[in-house]
Amino acid sequence: MNHWLTILILIPFFGGIVVAGLGAEHKRLARNLAFAASLLALAGAICMWLHFDGKSGELQFVEKFDWVPSLGIQYFLGVDGLGALMVMLTAIVTPLAILVSGGLFEGEKSGRANAPHIYYALVLWLQAGLFGTFTALNFFHWFLFWELGLIPAFFLIKLWGGPNRGPAATQFFIYTMVGSVALLLSFLAIRLATGSFDFIELAAIAKSGVLTAKLQATFGWKNIGLIIFFGVFLGFAVKVPVIPFHTWLPAAYSEAPSPVTMLLTGVMSKMGVYGFLRILLPIFPNQIREVLTPLLWLAVATIVLSACAAFAQKDIKRMIAYSSINHLGYCLLAMFAAASVATSVNVPEIQKAAALDGALLQMFNHGLTASALFLFVALIEKRSGGLRGLDDFGGLRKVVPVFTGLMGIAIFSSLGLPGLNGFVGEFLIFKGAFPLAPWAAAISLIGILVTAIFLLTLIQRVFCGPLNERWLKFPDLTTRERLLVIPSIALMFVLGVWPQFILGAVDATVMKLVQQLTF
Repeated sequence: MNHWLTILILIPFFGGIVVAGLGAEHKRLARNLAFAASLLALAGAICMWLHFDGKSGELQFVEKFDWVPSLGIQYFLGVDGLGALMVMLTAIVTPLAILVSGGLFEGEKSGRANAPHIYYALVLWLQAGLFGTFTALNFFHWFLFWELGLIPAFFLIKLWGGPNRGPAATQFFIYTMVGSVALLLSFLAIRLATGSFDFIELAAIAKSGVLTAKLQATFGWKNIGLIIFFGVFLGFAVKVPVIPFHTWLPAAYSEAPSPVTMLLTGVMSKMGVYGFLRILLPIFPNQIREVLTPLLWLAVATIVLSACAAFAQKDIKRMIAYSSINHLGYCLLAMFAAASVATSVNVPEIQKAAALDGALLQMFNHGLTASALFLFVALIEKRSGGLRGLDDFGGLRKVVPVFTGLMGIAIFSSLGLPGLNGFVGEFLIFKGAFPLAPWAAAISLIGILVTAIFLLTLIQRVFCGPLNERWLKFPDLTTRERLLVIPSIALMFVLGVWPQFILGAVDATVMKLVQQLTF
């Protein structure tokens, strides 16, 4: 047994402890140590990726031993293509967020600027929680990491956010805590019925068709399986978020410091989608099919309504926040379509695999692109003294051509332009979803149209047209800033023309999930 994943989790965890032990006066040292820890974690994630066998759909780097045997609690870590992909995304986004965070502590006189060491420690602990969430396979063990991701995020918003950070952080905490309570109660019920917290074992029980019978025998309620399903669904729906459980997100994303928003949208939002793929689909396929039409309507609403809400925004940050809901809505469409019976579809397994391949690719691509967009928003705020309204700018391409070009690439990636990474995932999702759920896929196309409209509006209002004389000396990207954004931009091109770099690693996992959904 190797301990690769444990070491990967402990790197940012102990890095955060070291950084937290520094004095507030050592803000540069705190940042450098946090960045070094995140780079070490990135190196570990890259090594894991290079040693990962993408042709195998089995768990790899497995660590498993009894923790509390009497309660069925095990220390159980392992990754397949899904887990490995999310670990890599976390490892990429975190160092970028740390590098951008330096501006939070430059020239501020407020009391919250006196604790940079606590800020960087919380970022590292958040990364540790994310690593654990994407690798733990026993509910008790996994739930500890799930909550470890919530607590640092709350304090990062509460202590370093904007003017309305208090209500935003409280709303974020309450929503996610309600979801966590629903998850906990649901899995306690599952444990009573099955005697297991093991995700892999529970998926096997579900495939055998006896999970619902065990739940009914234990609790004596005919619809107990559906009730527990909705509890688990709520826990993940809040995190994605799925409309109508999304109202915490615009405030949290807009009030959080932009580097923290990079983590929230780039990685934390993927916790919900990951939960759907790792837990909900394999364990509750029958319950999903019972309420498939309402779930598809929720996916369609998440796609279309969030795109319309983004179009109505005047604040760039809130616009991109709503856009994030829209992009993850496509993942919901793919997952729910893949859960359908699809008896009238020719070779439905291939269509389901295409949809789920697209969902995994969309998760990674959205995390990369959305974090890059919020990075650019942070640079705009830094140059404008905190302004980020569509009407605050205009004509910036005349004075900042490099900034305009690079941010334009990220915007077109979010739009789904062929040749960039955003296109391939959405194409695969619709390729698979159209035969499986044609009406839902057709209506969801409205979201793509509205997305194109509001993103092109963003380009037009901020970068085109007459130059606002106020910004005649608006500085272009420095050499350091170009080096900061170029890796993300380069990956957008690489994955746009060579998506097999990811699909080759996740396809075997997807096929195994499709088999789990086939009865």
